[in-house]
Amino acid sequence: MDRNFHNGSPPMSSAARKSDRRIGIIGGGPGGLCTAIKLKEAGYENFTIFERSKGVGGTWNTNRYPGLACDVPTHLYSFSFELNPSWTREYAPQPEILTYMEQVAHKYGLMPHVRLETAVKSAYWDEECTVWRVVLSTGETETFDILVSAIGMFNERNWPDIPGLQSFQGTKFHSGEWNEEHSLENEAVGVIGNAASAVQFLPRIAAKTKQLYVFQRTPSWVLPKDDPIFDEETLAARQADPLAPRKLRMKVYRDIEKLVEYLPEDVAANTQACLENLMVVKNPETRRKLTPDYSWGCQRPLFSNEFYPVFNLPQVEVVDAGIERVTPQGILTRDGVERKFNTLICATGYSVRKYLTAIDVTGRKGLHINDAWKHGAEAYLGITTSGFPNLFMIYGPNTNNGSILFMLECQVAYIVRRLEWMHDNDLAWIDVKRDIEKRYNEELQAEIRRNHIWTEGCRNYYHTDEGRNVTQCPYGMNEYRARTMAPDPDAFHYQHGAPLSR
Repeated sequence: MDRNFHNGSPPMSSAARKSDRRIGIIGGGPGGLCTAIKLKEAGYENFTIFERSKGVGGTWNTNRYPGLACDVPTHLYSFSFELNPSWTREYAPQPEILTYMEQVAHKYGLMPHVRLETAVKSAYWDEECTVWRVVLSTGETETFDILVSAIGMFNERNWPDIPGLQSFQGTKFHSGEWNEEHSLENEAVGVIGNAASAVQFLPRIAAKTKQLYVFQRTPSWVLPKDDPIFDEETLAARQADPLAPRKLRMKVYRDIEKLVEYLPEDVAANTQACLENLMVVKNPETRRKLTPDYSWGCQRPLFSNEFYPVFNLPQVEVVDAGIERVTPQGILTRDGVERKFNTLICATGYSVRKYLTAIDVTGRKGLHINDAWKHGAEAYLGITTSGFPNLFMIYGPNTNNGSILFMLECQVAYIVRRLEWMHDNDLAWIDVKRDIEKRYNEELQAEIRRNHIWTEGCRNYYHTDEGRNVTQCPYGMNEYRARTMAPDPDAFHYQHGAPLSR
């Protein structure tokens, strides 16, 4: 059959057809940047990146709390095609990672494609014209043939659902939107939360405060952090040897791949290392409060050499009595004690289980994403979900494991291959079959259940209220890469022809 029968037009060149494919990318973080780079590399230049903040970089741009750093060694938390021999330490701090992301965007010519301070409010699939209509915060509506959501997990800040929170009369802010103009010097400060962000910023603020109350719901296991600062001689040697960054990356890759297997012997060894790390806390009662009653690995693994010493400072108190309510002057706990302070910091993370539902998205036959995911977010390979043609996700459901930059490179490579398949076969749209998606997720959830670490009942952000794990990938990086590399044309419904709207 004539490959252009759908519109009766003469055959177009390969380059022309690729340039005709309009692609919208939601988010200018690592996922969005990587997607854009690989699209350009494959010949797809007609794309736009929508970024709601004032700059690219994603969470490394919007998060700026003191002490923020990567919790994966940075030689692996970087793009495989843009290795950096000049990282100044094992776990790079936020300013350094943000600079790296900005340099990548400029080096690969992405900035002309970026619309800053422009959020995507909603998107709907136009069934008749087989395109995505995207409504922006500016009031404009743009049209795309392909839509890529790179908003990831850390998109919407999670404010705690505590009575009286709005009544607090002092300074209040979320750690994900740090108030850099507000000084904590000699202030009484209350912090709600004691996990990933608090582990990093508490050591930076504790000594400044007059009084610091840390309101803890669940303690975290905190491993020692092997985080050397690289001297000039080491950096010069790495910069002189083109293979050095790749060798370092492979070593980190092997170490992380082993860590995320959660083998019993490794769990036991890491638990012991955490307990030894905890012994720096001098007060036995404080040590008891900071000791988890669940297995290491059940919650996000954390790393710090500076966190536990904070609790030896005389002005620091860890409070685990449970919060009754926030008062105008502080917090009343369930033991009847009110602790008063000037500044309240909510270190309560993000609504990480929302993914694409952070945007108002409607697919085929009026299917809303909230209805498709009423029992929890799920997607085939964590990338595409049935009923939403030509819609792909970066850092989607159940893709969190190892180094997320490695995982998202796998996802981007998969998306580009699907676009190439569409291009080679003149497909207007593809939509993953529901039975394929269902089977993939049933097997994935069965694999998760085999990992007792994630299913033993500890409280974490991995699970929906119904108990479904929608964040973690039970496969290591090697296996996930293999799964996303496998040819799967039979996984999709599709339609030949070009979109009807241009």
